[in-house]
Amino acid sequence: MDIVPKAGLLPVDFLLPAGIDLQKWSVIACDQFTSEPDYWNRVESFVGNQPSALHAILPEIHLEKPDTEDRILKVNQTMSAYLDQGLFVRHNGYVYIKRILNNGMERKGLLGVIDLEDYSFKAGKSCKALIRSTEGTVPERIPPRVAIRQNAPLEFSHTILLYDDPENIVIDTIESRKNELELLYDFELMENGGHISGWLVDRDDGAEVQSAFGVLSERSPLLFAVGDGNHSLAAAKTCYSNLKKHMPKKKYLVHPARYALVEAINIHDPAMEFEPIHRIVFDIDPDHLISELDKFFAKGRTRKKLNTTHVFRYITSGGHGECTAEDTGFTLPVAALQHFLDYYVSANGGRIDYIHGDQNLETLSSRPGAIGFLLPPIDKGSFFKAVITDGSFPRKTFSCGNAEDKRYYLECRKITL
Repeated sequence: MDIVPKAGLLPVDFLLPAGIDLQKWSVIACDQFTSEPDYWNRVESFVGNQPSALHAILPEIHLEKPDTEDRILKVNQTMSAYLDQGLFVRHNGYVYIKRILNNGMERKGLLGVIDLEDYSFKAGKSCKALIRSTEGTVPERIPPRVAIRQNAPLEFSHTILLYDDPENIVIDTIESRKNELELLYDFELMENGGHISGWLVDRDDGAEVQSAFGVLSERSPLLFAVGDGNHSLAAAKTCYSNLKKHMPKKKYLVHPARYALVEAINIHDPAMEFEPIHRIVFDIDPDHLISELDKFFAKGRTRKKLNTTHVFRYITSGGHGECTAEDTGFTLPVAALQHFLDYYVSANGGRIDYIHGDQNLETLSSRPGAIGFLLPPIDKGSFFKAVITDGSFPRKTFSCGNAEDKRYYLECRKITL
């Protein structure tokens, strides 16, 4: 793998399928619609037995099923079969991506790889990594992803990294000569995913991209903040760390698993809208949960006093309501709520899920024994400063757009020698 390690986003050898229906090939991130089996049933019906990234990933709706190990084995076998069949065409460089979202806005991104030596998912206040997690990483969510990746010949990525570029110097270097670039794909994504187009930015053109990221890295100690796919990227880091334990340094430093495929998007892109991720708790008594929430904060079960007051809006089968908590000890309401919900479920049972979209939450919260909490978005203008000064946010604090706007699997790359 011919990559010269440098700070920033690196060009890469990547693979794209040829001669197939790309609408059936490209599917949404595996961690979406985890409480909506109808979504994945529709995708399976639409794809059928045609070549598709669906057959090379494990939608997380299946993670807790008894046949998970068999599904992982089949995923890896499918990847190998696709390679053996000569399904892919190899390209080298970056991919300049334009995505027309459902709201009509155009989001621009750049596909490349990052050096996992520069990334940390243990991103507290003391973290100095160039690439950092933005949300709390849940340790138990990493092993299932490691189980998928550790024996996989290919990497399919839904990770989105954010960078702070108010002057848009990175994208401007590409956009000015987009018409001279090779168009790789241009099609409608399935399931209301919008339209996607991608152009090849070869290594010669990519030199200006690396120079632009070099300028950004000199301005801030944090070049990239993970916008989406935190646990998948943490799994990639874990697999690489495990590999380092059993391989000589001169080999692991040039191993393709040292790198991870990502799409980098400017946080100042107008289409990069931060949507809140709502909480829902299943299999509980909603009235009891609300009663315990009041008691929880009244008893001072917090880290410290910040004189913060948060209003939590909730939905149950009985309708809408709200409750107030004072002296929560957390600046962000989502942090206070997550602190309580983790406590409540560990003490009383139940299951927490993370829901994108007000309407989805409304529908799911109408079920008996469920309560959903509507959360506000965070201000992206202070996003990078908050990560640098305060460390990572609570897990599932925000979403880069609606569920349908998540990154779809499309490009892939080999991660074995």
